[in-house]
Amino acid sequence: MKRLILAAAMIAALLVPAQALASNPTGKFAQFDQCPTGNPEVIACIYSESSGGYFEMGAKKVPLEHPVILQGGLKFNEVFDTVMVAAENGETLSRTPQPVPGGLLGVVAPTWWPGWLQSWFNEQINNGFTGVTATVEIAGPVSGVQINALNLLFEEGTAISLPTKIKLSNPILGSNCYIGSNSNPVTINFTSGETSPPPPNEPIHGSVGTPEIYEGGQLITLTGGALVNNSFAAPGAHGCGGLFSLFIDPLVNSIIGLPSPAGTNTAILEGVLKQGEAAAVRASEE
Repeated sequence: MKRLILAAAMIAALLVPAQALASNPTGKFAQFDQCPTGNPEVIACIYSESSGGYFEMGAKKVPLEHPVILQGGLKFNEVFDTVMVAAENGETLSRTPQPVPGGLLGVVAPTWWPGWLQSWFNEQINNGFTGVTATVEIAGPVSGVQINALNLLFEEGTAISLPTKIKLSNPILGSNCYIGSNSNPVTINFTSGETSPPPPNEPIHGSVGTPEIYEGGQLITLTGGALVNNSFAAPGAHGCGGLFSLFIDPLVNSIIGLPSPAGTNTAILEGVLKQGEAAAVRASEE
């Protein structure tokens, strides 16, 4: 019964139209300060903070050591799916670098490389340029992010569909080393229910967490939940090392184990998710 009430409240939040420009929400709505409620299509605001979990692709498992924020507005698209509207500050998904355990430590240049490139690469490693960070970014337009509140609450199907690209950074890899791209994203369909991965992965179960209703149903908070997926595929890395990508890309792929097919990768996000009516957020302004 409680989930039915929550579902009704979340649906109601999606049916209240936005009317005016929003700024500086207060009280329990303060975290929606980047919600674009001035957009008349925005029907609700969302704020999600993932402070635990991990991404595992190929041979590398990257824990979330720093919180990742997903925030912005929600609207219906032309086929009545609920999709994201970009946050006011442009940081719909926070670009939060996460340390990659092991980095490039212990890696040496392959012998098939030209001698001068082997010397340059090994010198960089000897100079201590071994740390690598991974940053998850939205691939393509923000409207590619879809959220299904009912699936989230009832722990079934896709709760959040997140098209991503993962940026790998260090002085050797340069500024354009990515796994996935806008045209070929790593799409992760998170569920709060049970996954159905291909072998060798086995099913894992997420959780909606502990739901709470505030402000007469205008604000819903889900705490301690877990969104999971272990059935997505990941392509090989590209653009690593700038002009030397022809040599660096294969090395990065061999270290990480890319490309990695569906059933060999896992993503888990743990934290808190909030959804508020756009009209209520606006009404709370100072």
